[in-house]
Amino acid sequence: MQKPFIVGITGGSASGKTTFLNRLLASFSPENICLISQDNYYKDREHQTRDLNGVVNFDLPSCIDDDAYAQDILKLSQGESVFRKEYTYNNPNVVPKMLEFKPAPIVVVEGIFVFYFEEIAKLLDLKVYIDAKEYIKLQRRIVRDKVERGYDLDDVLYRYTHHVAPTYEKYIKPYKNDADIIIPNNENFDRGLEVLTTYLNSRIK
Repeated sequence: MQKPFIVGITGGSASGKTTFLNRLLASFSPENICLISQDNYYKDREHQTRDLNGVVNFDLPSCIDDDAYAQDILKLSQGESVFRKEYTYNNPNVVPKMLEFKPAPIVVVEGIFVFYFEEIAKLLDLKVYIDAKEYIKLQRRIVRDKVERGYDLDDVLYRYTHHVAPTYEKYIKPYKNDADIIIPNNENFDRGLEVLTTYLNSRIK
């Protein structure tokens, strides 16, 4: 098999990465694309940092086992399959599954820190940044965390103000200019998705 073409996709929290990724994956047959997400590389809760008010901050680079993530991406690039326990967002009612990631012509590496972690960034053949205005990201975050995940609104706003926004300014936004493609997603990303899909199809052929 040819060496996989590795695409890194990042952007701020609630910029629309998950929706974009779902649409991207649906544009290819499963044997042609593999998604390996940063979400499955969170360290255990007891190893996470707490802020000055004792609230666990899940929006820091130190929350992620970046060494394991980089090693697994490297294995995929070398044609090896990877196994990783599913991250269940600390939900005690969910039994984590063992996930298998199989090498494919296109490997998508996704997460808010994939440009920040140097050992991961150097493995990427193409860097894609999903961009959205700050107030739109906040609206989406409220809908996702309060409505879909049942979090208290005060908790959502606290985490956004004290964790999410500072992390974006320090660890995500500065790497925007490293992107090969910036896709605006204030209303929709249809044109950007079309451009990326066309290009990746050309890499497969």
